[in-house]
Amino acid sequence: MSKPWNQTRVTAALGIEYPIVQGPLGGLSSQRLTAAVSNFGGLGSFGAHGLEPQAIADKIAEIRLLTSKPFAMNLWVSMEDDGAVASDSAAFQRALSHLAPHIASVGGTEPTFSSYKPLRFEDQARVLLDAKVPVFSFIYGIPPKEILDETRKQNIITIGTATTPDEALSLEQAGVNLVVASGFEAGGHRGSFLRSSEDSLTGTISLVPQTVDAVKIPVIAAGGITDARSIAAAFALGAEGVQMGTVFLACEESGAHPLHREAILSGKAGHTSLTRGFTGRLARGIHNELLQTLNRPGTEILPYPLQRALMRNLAMPAQQAGKAELLALWAGQSANLARCPSVDELLTLLVSGAAERINLLM
Repeated sequence: MSKPWNQTRVTAALGIEYPIVQGPLGGLSSQRLTAAVSNFGGLGSFGAHGLEPQAIADKIAEIRLLTSKPFAMNLWVSMEDDGAVASDSAAFQRALSHLAPHIASVGGTEPTFSSYKPLRFEDQARVLLDAKVPVFSFIYGIPPKEILDETRKQNIITIGTATTPDEALSLEQAGVNLVVASGFEAGGHRGSFLRSSEDSLTGTISLVPQTVDAVKIPVIAAGGITDARSIAAAFALGAEGVQMGTVFLACEESGAHPLHREAILSGKAGHTSLTRGFTGRLARGIHNELLQTLNRPGTEILPYPLQRALMRNLAMPAQQAGKAELLALWAGQSANLARCPSVDELLTLLVSGAAERINLLM
């Protein structure tokens, strides 16, 4: 008799019941969402890459008040792009010129240039190690050997992200425990690190089996996975778990603004596009007026994270004005399939539906 569909190397390694990982969602994470997914039996995740070390420590403590189950904290190994430190006031003004009319239209205040103050990945990672988080996940590279050595000493499970089979192999060779194979259908950032993001646009259905064949460590499929059908498809391709972002972003428990959740759940999120305009790094969001503006030829985009910081000056007033067309609305290509009455109801449907479909494949 075959074992239950949810008993995989992913669930065994992570100490969870169901091989469903909530995507970390960057600045749209919430402690409530992370804990809700973990309490159900999946792996809740919190995207902490934009936070100061003390703020990360506070978030970990808050999550631990809400759950005793395993959860992941997610960081970006590569914290800045070339040119971020040297970028000057003139570049800032050129990038601002494309946003200034939009900022004015929603009553925002035009920002002024200030020098870049970098965050260090090593300082952020130290907080995760000191807190002995259950799972340390990351994108945009591979942490230094000494950090990975310490995760092993402390029995912290590591999850790296690959957008090509070669990246997955590099992660395995570095001793990372699990790998997320992230297809270009995914919303937000995917974390390419061996080649440019534009040269790493492999779809999930192609990437997952190639990654499964390339590495011996368990593979978690990501990108366009929003329902039981896509979970079953990922398992048929050889994955032993799935990571889902957009579907959880639509949940009331997420940190997304109501306008963002409404855009995903409206049935009008079928047109998504890639852009560097929201942060300086290539990412996928719902095609709207803002994305169209930033993707026009000749538009100056600052290096990451300067562009991301600049965009915040539009986000707040646009939210207050109820102007979804001027917000960065992160979403994957399957956003129109997203349904989330609540985390528990969503996961109940996903688990029962996946079991039914995967058992038919066995």
